[in-house]
Amino acid sequence: MTARGAATRARIVESAADLMHLNGVSATTLDDVRAASGTSKSQLYQHFADKDALVDAVIAFQAGELIARQTQRLQRLDSLRGLELWRDAAVRRSALRRGAHGCELGSLASELADRDEDARAALAAHFRNWEALLTAGLERMRANGALRPEADPVKLATGILAALQGGYLLAQTARDTAPLEVALDMALDRVRAAAAAE
Repeated sequence: MTARGAATRARIVESAADLMHLNGVSATTLDDVRAASGTSKSQLYQHFADKDALVDAVIAFQAGELIARQTQRLQRLDSLRGLELWRDAAVRRSALRRGAHGCELGSLASELADRDEDARAALAAHFRNWEALLTAGLERMRANGALRPEADPVKLATGILAALQGGYLLAQTARDTAPLEVALDMALDRVRAAAAAE
């Protein structure tokens, strides 16, 4: 692929990702994507055989952006304070949209998981990668004595991620980050309960 072709493909995917996040996958047509990306029908079909192929690319793009952002925040996580800062960043990001639109991956999962097996599998893998970042941070906390030896980083990470996704959904419907804050605070309280005695 030429540099120009790669740039065109990236523009199509980014435009589709924005539209699908704002309006949903079903409501986003290929004509919408062409208009938003400033591309012709032939350019779009040169890169994507059909809408399903474009959706696959959008999932990969959204996951790449999200995991890169989460890696930056979680790769050195090794304390409860670090986890609290991660929580605060998630709430701030949601507050910028007054809770609207939820999580990029969560929104795709809620729409696609029950009707597109390939999309479901891809999204599940991306969520596992995200959960692994949290697990690794909690394992570092256990290794440095911030968590008791019997604490289970995998279960704690699953609980945190589930609280985050549920909180996003409730914040989305309420147009208010308060449910997200409550959900994350309860998940972090569970981590605090597993903290080593000082």
